[in-house]
Amino acid sequence: MRTHQVRRQPAGTPAGGQYAPGVSGESTLELEQETPDTHTRIIPNLVNIPAPVDVALDTLRAAGMRPVLVGGSVRDALLDPDLEPKDLDFEVYGAHSPAQVAQLLRPHGRIDEVGVSFGVVKLTASGHDVDLTLPRRDSKVGEGHRGFEVTTNPDLSFEEASARRDFTINAIMWDPATGELIDPHGGADDLQAGVLRHVSDAFDDDPLRVLRGVQFAARFDMDMAPETIERCRSLAGAYPQLATERVWGEMDKVFSRGVRPSRALDLLERTGWVEHFPELAATRGTPQDPDWHPEGDVYTHLGLSADEAAARADAAGLSPDRRAVVVAATLLHDVGKSTHTQHHPDGRITSHGHAGAGEQPTRELLARMGAPKAFTTPVTALVREHMNHQGVGENGRPSVGAVRRLQRRLDAAGSSLTEWSIVVAADSAGRGSAAKDDPSQVWLEVADRLGEREAPRPRLLTGKHLIDAGMEPGPSFRDVLTDAERAQDDGEFDDEAGALAWLARRPA
Repeated sequence: MRTHQVRRQPAGTPAGGQYAPGVSGESTLELEQETPDTHTRIIPNLVNIPAPVDVALDTLRAAGMRPVLVGGSVRDALLDPDLEPKDLDFEVYGAHSPAQVAQLLRPHGRIDEVGVSFGVVKLTASGHDVDLTLPRRDSKVGEGHRGFEVTTNPDLSFEEASARRDFTINAIMWDPATGELIDPHGGADDLQAGVLRHVSDAFDDDPLRVLRGVQFAARFDMDMAPETIERCRSLAGAYPQLATERVWGEMDKVFSRGVRPSRALDLLERTGWVEHFPELAATRGTPQDPDWHPEGDVYTHLGLSADEAAARADAAGLSPDRRAVVVAATLLHDVGKSTHTQHHPDGRITSHGHAGAGEQPTRELLARMGAPKAFTTPVTALVREHMNHQGVGENGRPSVGAVRRLQRRLDAAGSSLTEWSIVVAADSAGRGSAAKDDPSQVWLEVADRLGEREAPRPRLLTGKHLIDAGMEPGPSFRDVLTDAERAQDDGEFDDEAGALAWLARRPA
């Protein structure tokens, strides 16, 4: 985990209340000062606030308000000072109403008041989107994420206002004007220690927060405090209240952004929430041959392999959506072992056919998670094909035809040989002390030699060729084109002239 290391020095900068004069000088992140309030520290320039946004904030400050940055942008800056903020969310203290904030900000950009009833004003200033909320309390009055009664209160303290947030690492505030890091719940210390801890009893109001913890653990390589694990276990029965699109919003982050997906599996098990993902739960305790898998059961192997896949996908420079496909496929690649594991009299343990058997449970699990079909199709293809490298060619070296046919199957499902290679390599590496060399490399070598790694070669024989040869369009076209594709992949011809010669000598 990356955090900036700072020196603490006494300072007299006030904390809390209305706007105070900013910190002057050429301070950097390396300078941290401790204020008399033990909940605040001085970290100038923690987050880069765009100039048009800062000008708008100055208007609020001039009116006696104090806008402080909250949430993920503060957390992320503490983890990586060089990271540009993705979201700019401010809480505005000292305002009488959202309407007052909106009126003051109108000269600075476009105002969207759609969230005013919840105390939220949205500003777009020179292309920068900003959310501004008033300090508030959320009262649970019904089921679901909309079952809340929101009450804004400009007189709430920082501690009271932040008590509605989920984890202490997301309850940290920062004042761009003074450089004060306001941390009433010890979130910065938890962040440095790698601990997810709930802020208050308000955590129970939205069971989705359990899955948020799961994805935070995977993204930031964090563990969860024991008391928070128990709180999550008590919420397991509320899972049916969650809409699938909200579930997918969190699980997608495990796949697209998680640096240690095994953390997600660990927390799903320890909180009892893995029972809502039965295809994964079934792999717990499913044994593997210790000679091949000394790391333990299938569930353990899936986590270790997914960690490998995340690292390899990042090293390959995959986009977040393609990274998600690869990591999800690796995390689920052996779910078929729960039904296809066999114990033999000589003590061996095998799971023949588990790759194909894993396709349907993978599809069902992702559907219940709310994954879109465009995501599920390539993931299930990678699960189905992840053992394709075994038993092909001499000495494990595939033929040209085998590589081309695999590539066509993957391409038809929206995946690629590169993505398949990462899944195979991660499977081989995720075996603890028995990690194996990457068996996919010989497949890539063949594809590279052909110049066909990125996509399968287009068909050389087309329907137009068949019509030009005097064939009547009809069902027989498919058989001829399928045979031609197979012959092309096996190297019987490699140009259009060869394709036509093949057609000419093919029996009618």
